[in-house]
Amino acid sequence: MGRADARRAQKSTRTAKGKKPKKPGKSGGIRRFFTWKKLLAYFVALIALGAGACVALYMYVDVPKGNSQAKLQSNVFKDADGKVIARSGDVNRQEVDLNKIPLDVQHAVVAAENKNFYTDPGVDLKGTARGILNTVMGRGKQGGSTITQQYVKNYYLDQRQTVTRKVKELVISLKVQKEKSKEEILAGYLNTSFYGRGAYGIQAASRAYYNKDVDKLSLEEGAYLAALLQAPSQYDWSVATPAGKENAKARWNYVLDKMVEQKWLDKDKRATMQFKEPGKPPAPKGLTGQNGYLIEAAKAEMRRKLVKDGRPESDLDAGGWTITLSIDNKKQKALEKAVKDKLLDDLDPKARAVDKNVQVGAASVDPKTGKVVALYGGTDALQHWTNNATREDYQVASTFKPLIFASALENKSTTQNKVRINAGTLYDSTSERPVTGTDEHFAPENEDGYSHGMIPVQKAMNDSVNSVFAQMAIDVGLSEVKKTAVDMGMNGKVKDFVEKPAMSLGSMGNSPLHMAGVYATLAHHGKKVTPSIIKAASQNGKDLSLDNPVGGDAISRNTADGVTTVLKGVVDDGTASVVQSVGRPVAGKTGTSDDNKSAWFTGYTPDLVTAVGLFGEGEGGKQVTLKGTGGNGRVNGGTYPARIWAAYTADALGDSDAEQFDLDTDMSTTVPVIPGPPASSSPSAPASHSPSPSASRPSQSPSSSASRQPSRGPSSAPPSSRPPVPPITPSSKPPSVPPATGGGGLEPNGSRAPIRD
Repeated sequence: MGRADARRAQKSTRTAKGKKPKKPGKSGGIRRFFTWKKLLAYFVALIALGAGACVALYMYVDVPKGNSQAKLQSNVFKDADGKVIARSGDVNRQEVDLNKIPLDVQHAVVAAENKNFYTDPGVDLKGTARGILNTVMGRGKQGGSTITQQYVKNYYLDQRQTVTRKVKELVISLKVQKEKSKEEILAGYLNTSFYGRGAYGIQAASRAYYNKDVDKLSLEEGAYLAALLQAPSQYDWSVATPAGKENAKARWNYVLDKMVEQKWLDKDKRATMQFKEPGKPPAPKGLTGQNGYLIEAAKAEMRRKLVKDGRPESDLDAGGWTITLSIDNKKQKALEKAVKDKLLDDLDPKARAVDKNVQVGAASVDPKTGKVVALYGGTDALQHWTNNATREDYQVASTFKPLIFASALENKSTTQNKVRINAGTLYDSTSERPVTGTDEHFAPENEDGYSHGMIPVQKAMNDSVNSVFAQMAIDVGLSEVKKTAVDMGMNGKVKDFVEKPAMSLGSMGNSPLHMAGVYATLAHHGKKVTPSIIKAASQNGKDLSLDNPVGGDAISRNTADGVTTVLKGVVDDGTASVVQSVGRPVAGKTGTSDDNKSAWFTGYTPDLVTAVGLFGEGEGGKQVTLKGTGGNGRVNGGTYPARIWAAYTADALGDSDAEQFDLDTDMSTTVPVIPGPPASSSPSAPASHSPSPSASRPSQSPSSSASRQPSRGPSSAPPSSRPPVPPITPSSKPPSVPPATGGGGLEPNGSRAPIRD
């Protein structure tokens, strides 16, 4: 019997004893697919598939050319005529060979960023996988990249935190590691990394922080630059918070300790090293005088535009921009000369302490285009970096009153007695008269206690009567007033721009540039003007599409032209009479803030709008009074600000034809005249509003001899409100209104001129 026959006999014997063989069942079928051999085969197949995918990905992703961000260039700024004003970032594109960088500085960077750089394969798979997972999970940035990967990100890719970018970074790093030496990779990394202060590359950083070339750096200095790579903005000593400075020093110590660990620095020498503060940012070339203010204003506008377009602000720092400013060289010089002649020449800081505190800011805008044609930010951008033309911390004071009136016209508002508000509406001018119609007690004082009883809105604007406009703001509605002001261009997010009665006195801050835009909206018949200092911008030859500074209607033309009509009266017979010297049609408003900490004049001709502000700034930026400036008393809007405005406007417009205002408004310009002595009123007298007169002024040619003095029709106000007013023809001389008294500037004969601002 063979062996096979013997086995069959044994099997037959076991069966006969009752042990039946198992039949294939359900569980046995599943196990057929999950035997150890098959599981191993599946695993090998999966590995092979993954490897194949990696190979395919490796073959598919090529090493791209270096991106433009890694080839930084300077930004060029020009005036409207194409003349170069300044260049910024001149050193950003300067690369240096690795042999120009001290070896211990190289080691400091490697110790800080990737201590195993010289021996690693160029990628950190674990760190990259962690970064991809965190990106997918939305957990933000995650470190762990090698120097090779960071170089690839800087030079070949971008800073976006996406899975696609991270995968590409990994593949390209493997290829770069194979194609380039460690020295080439390190040189590329050092020359493309961002160190803060607009410095890309270690040479630019060395200049920005220590004002020396990189080959002159000490190890301590190099260690600080290495520390900056982790958080450039936070660790920049010139702007860092106390916590930021502590973190910067801690990072500096970390760098040196890692160098000791890697045996690149002797332990005893390390113990003697002391942290030294880096220098202040160097003064950019070409940014002295007004240039610095102009460039910073342009940069701020560029950043806002980039963000609006969905691009990062850092695109501006990347360089390669040619930015043409709208600044008119002739007008810019005229503005600088006017400030010098009408203000600076009067100041003597050695003789008068207050003269040290005087700051002036101004912005001039073409209302038809919305372009800024001249700007004055201070005496010198390198001495006083705060741009007075764009700062928003000083009260705009009575320059806000025209906006209250504009809101009244726009909303067809009425007085407490349901009388429509226009130029002829009568209001009680009593100083410290409590306003009615609000639960909050508010009784503003008029300058010099001005109290002339019932006066029309036109005279209230001419004389800048606080009590009238405080009541008018309540009549219109504080929320409506603020809305109109913001619609016209004021920044409604500044401190103190709150809907309270004090808002009527211009208690909020806004910049001369903002106020120039607001008044340009009036000059442009209600079309919103958002001043722009940029005429054109392009990066590497590609033009940036700019927004039109002139937008849609902020207020109706009827409203805008009605306000202009009234503001002409401020110049013809009010607090801004000094600007009549321009010899052109002018509309405008003066303003003086509480305790005389700011003084303004914002005015316009049909073709030029300019806001001039004086600000009292003491030590540490504290707001202080301007009283006594130039050896005078109060500094009202009708003094230095108006004089600067007049001198500038006359020079800027020169011999050009005097364009007339083209006004189209249905607002009655008939203004009642109140003859005789001022009406006596008690400060506690209740508000009393009478209807405006019904007669309207006949149309007159701008060249008419009566064009500067409107004719006045008979009054329709109740006899109890005021004495009757006889009709006045254009050829007759109107009865005089007793002038308000006040202090301020000097008349040519040396007497004190009345200022009612």
